[in-house]
Amino acid sequence: MAAGWVEGLGRAMTEPRELPESWDSRFEKFYLEHYGRVLAVLFRMTASRGDAEDLANEVFVKLYRGRSMPNADGNVAGWLYRTATNLGIDALRKASRRRQHENAAARESRAPQAADGPLTAVLSGERRQRVREVLSQLKPVQAQALILRSSGFSYQEVADALDVKRVSVGTLLLRAEEAFRKAYRATAGQEEES
Repeated sequence: MAAGWVEGLGRAMTEPRELPESWDSRFEKFYLEHYGRVLAVLFRMTASRGDAEDLANEVFVKLYRGRSMPNADGNVAGWLYRTATNLGIDALRKASRRRQHENAAARESRAPQAADGPLTAVLSGERRQRVREVLSQLKPVQAQALILRSSGFSYQEVADALDVKRVSVGTLLLRAEEAFRKAYRATAGQEEES
Protein backbone atom coordinates (compact mmCIF):
# COMPACT_ATOMS: atom_id res chain seq x y z
CA MET A 1 0.00 0.00 0.00
CA ALA A 2 2.77 2.44 0.89
CA ALA A 3 4.59 1.65 -2.34
CA GLY A 4 1.50 2.57 -4.37
CA TRP A 5 1.14 5.87 -2.54
CA VAL A 6 4.81 6.77 -3.05
CA GLU A 7 4.59 5.72 -6.69
CA GLY A 8 1.48 7.89 -7.19
CA LEU A 9 3.13 10.85 -5.48
CA GLY A 10 6.22 10.49 -7.62
CA ARG A 11 4.11 10.38 -10.77
CA ALA A 12 2.12 13.43 -9.67
CA MET A 13 5.33 15.37 -9.08
CA THR A 14 6.90 14.47 -12.42
CA GLU A 15 3.85 14.66 -14.71
CA PRO A 16 3.37 18.10 -16.20
CA ARG A 17 0.38 19.88 -14.72
CA GLU A 18 -1.51 22.53 -16.55
CA LEU A 19 -1.33 25.65 -14.44
CA PRO A 20 -4.10 28.21 -14.65
CA GLU A 21 -3.22 30.98 -17.04
CA SER A 22 -2.12 34.13 -15.23
CA TRP A 23 -4.10 37.35 -15.59
CA ASP A 24 -1.08 39.10 -17.11
CA SER A 25 -0.76 36.54 -19.90
CA ARG A 26 -4.52 36.58 -20.57
CA PHE A 27 -4.48 40.38 -20.64
CA GLU A 28 -1.56 40.36 -23.06
CA LYS A 29 -3.51 38.06 -25.39
CA PHE A 30 -6.58 40.35 -25.24
CA TYR A 31 -4.40 43.38 -25.87
CA LEU A 32 -2.57 41.88 -28.86
CA GLU A 33 -5.78 40.50 -30.34
CA HIS A 34 -8.00 43.58 -29.97
CA TYR A 35 -5.85 46.72 -29.73
CA GLY A 36 -5.76 47.37 -33.48
CA ARG A 37 -9.53 47.25 -33.94
CA VAL A 38 -10.23 49.23 -30.77
CA LEU A 39 -7.80 51.88 -32.02
CA ALA A 40 -9.41 51.88 -35.48
CA VAL A 41 -12.91 52.38 -34.01
CA LEU A 42 -11.70 55.23 -31.83
CA PHE A 43 -9.74 56.85 -34.67
CA ARG A 44 -12.83 56.74 -36.84
CA MET A 45 -14.75 58.50 -34.08
CA THR A 46 -12.18 61.12 -33.08
CA ALA A 47 -10.25 61.63 -36.34
CA SER A 48 -7.15 62.10 -34.21
CA ARG A 49 -4.57 59.35 -33.91
CA GLY A 50 -3.27 60.75 -30.63
CA ASP A 51 -6.73 60.99 -29.06
CA ALA A 52 -7.62 57.52 -30.34
CA GLU A 53 -4.44 56.05 -28.85
CA ASP A 54 -5.10 57.75 -25.50
CA LEU A 55 -8.66 56.42 -25.42
CA ALA A 56 -7.59 52.92 -26.51
CA ASN A 57 -5.02 52.85 -23.73
CA GLU A 58 -7.70 53.94 -21.27
CA VAL A 59 -9.91 51.04 -22.40
CA PHE A 60 -7.15 48.53 -21.76
CA VAL A 61 -6.19 50.12 -18.43
CA LYS A 62 -9.82 49.66 -17.32
CA LEU A 63 -9.69 46.03 -18.39
CA TYR A 64 -6.37 45.43 -16.65
CA ARG A 65 -7.42 47.07 -13.39
CA GLY A 66 -10.56 44.95 -13.37
CA ARG A 67 -8.35 41.81 -13.31
CA SER A 68 -11.25 39.63 -14.33
CA MET A 69 -13.48 38.87 -17.23
CA PRO A 70 -15.75 41.89 -17.69
CA ASN A 71 -18.90 39.89 -18.51
CA ALA A 72 -20.29 36.77 -16.95
CA ASP A 73 -20.26 35.13 -20.39
CA GLY A 74 -16.60 36.06 -20.94
CA ASN A 75 -17.29 38.29 -23.94
CA VAL A 76 -14.16 40.42 -23.60
CA ALA A 77 -14.36 41.69 -27.17
CA GLY A 78 -17.88 42.98 -26.64
CA TRP A 79 -16.87 44.69 -23.41
CA LEU A 80 -13.81 46.27 -25.07
CA TYR A 81 -15.71 47.70 -28.05
CA ARG A 82 -18.61 48.89 -25.89
CA THR A 83 -16.19 50.59 -23.49
CA ALA A 84 -14.22 52.06 -26.40
CA THR A 85 -17.29 53.51 -28.09
CA ASN A 86 -18.56 54.91 -24.78
CA LEU A 87 -15.23 56.63 -24.18
CA GLY A 88 -15.21 57.86 -27.78
CA ILE A 89 -18.71 59.29 -27.47
CA ASP A 90 -17.74 60.97 -24.21
CA ALA A 91 -14.71 62.49 -25.95
CA LEU A 92 -16.90 63.70 -28.83
CA ARG A 93 -19.34 65.32 -26.41
CA LYS A 94 -16.53 67.01 -24.54
CA ALA A 95 -14.99 68.25 -27.79
CA SER A 96 -18.40 69.43 -29.02
CA ARG A 97 -18.99 71.47 -25.86
CA ARG A 98 -15.48 72.94 -26.13
CA ARG A 99 -16.03 73.84 -29.81
CA GLN A 100 -19.35 75.49 -29.03
CA HIS A 101 -17.68 77.70 -26.44
CA GLU A 102 -14.75 78.45 -28.74
CA ASN A 103 -17.04 79.24 -31.68
CA ALA A 104 -19.17 81.54 -29.56
CA ALA A 105 -16.07 83.36 -28.37
CA ALA A 106 -14.73 83.57 -31.92
CA ARG A 107 -18.00 85.00 -33.30
CA GLU A 108 -17.95 87.70 -30.66
CA SER A 109 -14.36 88.69 -31.32
CA ARG A 110 -14.11 88.77 -35.10
CA ALA A 111 -15.70 90.57 -37.97
CA PRO A 112 -17.07 88.59 -40.93
CA GLN A 113 -14.25 87.46 -43.23
CA ALA A 114 -14.01 85.66 -46.52
CA ALA A 115 -13.21 81.95 -46.23
CA ASP A 116 -9.58 81.07 -46.83
CA GLY A 117 -8.51 78.08 -48.92
CA PRO A 118 -10.46 75.91 -51.31
CA LEU A 119 -14.18 75.84 -50.68
CA THR A 120 -14.46 72.08 -51.03
CA ALA A 121 -11.89 71.43 -48.31
CA VAL A 122 -13.72 73.75 -45.95
CA LEU A 123 -17.10 72.21 -46.69
CA SER A 124 -15.72 68.70 -46.30
CA GLY A 125 -14.17 69.56 -42.94
CA GLU A 126 -17.41 71.17 -41.77
CA ARG A 127 -19.38 68.11 -42.84
CA ARG A 128 -17.08 65.78 -40.87
CA GLN A 129 -17.36 68.05 -37.87
CA ARG A 130 -21.15 68.10 -38.11
CA VAL A 131 -21.22 64.28 -38.28
CA ARG A 132 -19.17 64.07 -35.08
CA GLU A 133 -21.44 66.56 -33.33
CA VAL A 134 -24.56 64.66 -34.39
CA LEU A 135 -23.08 61.37 -33.19
CA SER A 136 -22.48 62.93 -29.80
CA GLN A 137 -26.19 63.87 -29.61
CA LEU A 138 -27.53 60.37 -30.37
CA LYS A 139 -28.34 57.74 -27.77
CA PRO A 140 -25.07 55.96 -26.96
CA VAL A 141 -26.24 52.59 -28.28
CA GLN A 142 -27.29 54.19 -31.58
CA ALA A 143 -23.99 56.03 -32.00
CA GLN A 144 -22.09 52.89 -31.09
CA ALA A 145 -24.00 50.80 -33.61
CA LEU A 146 -23.41 53.30 -36.43
CA ILE A 147 -19.72 53.67 -35.62
CA LEU A 148 -19.08 49.95 -35.32
CA ARG A 149 -20.96 49.15 -38.54
CA SER A 150 -19.23 51.94 -40.47
CA SER A 151 -15.92 50.62 -39.13
CA GLY A 152 -16.56 47.35 -40.95
CA PHE A 153 -17.97 45.25 -38.13
CA SER A 154 -20.38 42.49 -39.12
CA TYR A 155 -23.88 42.33 -37.67
CA GLN A 156 -22.69 39.55 -35.35
CA GLU A 157 -19.72 41.61 -34.14
CA VAL A 158 -21.98 44.63 -33.56
CA ALA A 159 -24.40 42.40 -31.61
CA ASP A 160 -21.56 41.01 -29.48
CA ALA A 161 -20.08 44.44 -28.81
CA LEU A 162 -23.42 45.97 -27.83
CA ASP A 163 -24.68 42.86 -26.03
CA VAL A 164 -27.83 42.62 -28.14
CA LYS A 165 -29.31 39.80 -30.21
CA ARG A 166 -28.02 39.58 -33.77
CA VAL A 167 -31.55 39.72 -35.19
CA SER A 168 -32.13 43.12 -33.59
CA VAL A 169 -29.02 44.75 -35.09
CA GLY A 170 -30.73 45.59 -38.38
CA THR A 171 -33.59 47.35 -36.62
CA LEU A 172 -31.19 49.11 -34.28
CA LEU A 173 -29.16 50.37 -37.25
CA LEU A 174 -32.24 51.56 -39.14
CA ARG A 175 -33.48 53.51 -36.12
CA ALA A 176 -30.00 54.90 -35.50
CA GLU A 177 -29.69 56.00 -39.14
CA GLU A 178 -33.08 57.72 -38.99
CA ALA A 179 -32.20 59.49 -35.73
CA PHE A 180 -28.88 60.51 -37.28
CA ARG A 181 -30.60 61.92 -40.40
CA LYS A 182 -33.04 63.97 -38.32
CA ALA A 183 -30.33 65.33 -36.04
CA TYR A 184 -28.05 66.06 -39.00
CA ARG A 185 -30.76 67.99 -40.80
CA ALA A 186 -31.61 69.90 -37.63
CA THR A 187 -27.95 70.77 -37.10
CA ALA A 188 -27.58 71.88 -40.72
CA GLY A 189 -30.69 74.06 -40.37
CA GLN A 190 -29.41 75.71 -37.18
CA GLU A 191 -26.10 76.61 -38.82
CA GLU A 192 -27.88 78.21 -41.78
CA GLU A 193 -29.91 80.38 -39.40
CA SER A 194 -26.80 81.67 -37.57
